[in-house]
Amino acid sequence: MSGTPQKRKGRGGDAPRIEDVAKRAGVSPMTVSRVINGASHVRQAARDAVNEAIAALNYAPNRAARSLAGGGQVRLGLLYSNPSAAYLSEFLVGSLDQASRSDVQLVVEKCDRGEGEETSARHLIRSGIDGILLPPPLCDSQPLIDLLAAENVTAVAVATARMADGVSTVSIDDFAAAEAMTRHIIAQGHQRIGFIIGNPDQTASARRLDGYKATLAEAGIAIDEALIRQGLFTYRSGLEASEALLDLPQPPTAIFASNDDMAAAAVAVAHRRGLDVPGDVSVCGFDDTALATAIWPELTTVRQPIAAMSRAAIEMLVAEVNARRQGKTPEPRRLVLDFTLVERESDGHLGA
Repeated sequence: MSGTPQKRKGRGGDAPRIEDVAKRAGVSPMTVSRVINGASHVRQAARDAVNEAIAALNYAPNRAARSLAGGGQVRLGLLYSNPSAAYLSEFLVGSLDQASRSDVQLVVEKCDRGEGEETSARHLIRSGIDGILLPPPLCDSQPLIDLLAAENVTAVAVATARMADGVSTVSIDDFAAAEAMTRHIIAQGHQRIGFIIGNPDQTASARRLDGYKATLAEAGIAIDEALIRQGLFTYRSGLEASEALLDLPQPPTAIFASNDDMAAAAVAVAHRRGLDVPGDVSVCGFDDTALATAIWPELTTVRQPIAAMSRAAIEMLVAEVNARRQGKTPEPRRLVLDFTLVERESDGHLGA
């Protein structure tokens, strides 16, 4: 007997069919089709059951049939210019995973800010792309969004704090997340809390700053503008902002940075000055990228579900592209996912 592995078969010894997947998952063939095509209006439990059945049966969608039913495989573009490698890595993991699950082709292209955004977008459009995924900071580029609208290209913006006309969005509540972290720091006895703002070109930056300020006011703590420093979501900008904060005659006892890259820089500056983290100064971040647990001490941070956000964005894009192919005009959606405050070792009670 040959040791060659045999493919799993469906009924009658043939390759498994969509009906076999539906029967194993306990759902209708229509639900299986919706999951395969990336439709968003499927319960998560049903989606998980279908994906498990597909894996167990080694089911491969019939692309020829799908082409006749839906106009060919969906091709999506992902434009990026994010300065944080840690953020981009999380985003790509989610995007590529969902693209594979949805059986869509994902074209990833780097671009420069400004005119480079439109040049790259036009290149993707000319290549016959069906839709474009816009991670930060491109999610807040109005000229780019206007271009895609003019070219009638479907787009989904990820991690923006606004609802652009005609563009679906996936985000968290950045204001509430910054509120939660600031309350956490205040509860540890800190009142001089430094804040490093994110890139001013991104709407999420302003919402995080607003959440910080609102929580200080709620606690009766006067807002000291000297404790607020501009960053750009880069490690370098975090170094400069942290140096300025710790050079103050009365430096902060805690620093809340708008992303993990800048928080990691704050930890490095504190260590370089011989300060203990969190004994002398607490440091907290935002995003919970891999960087948060790659430094010492590990960062207390806000977990933004970056990979889940990019997965959801791919699902939304595929659903909107398929709706357009059927002659429908999908309404823009705004999906807000949950955040989590993750406590680790970089913060502590004042004077502890």
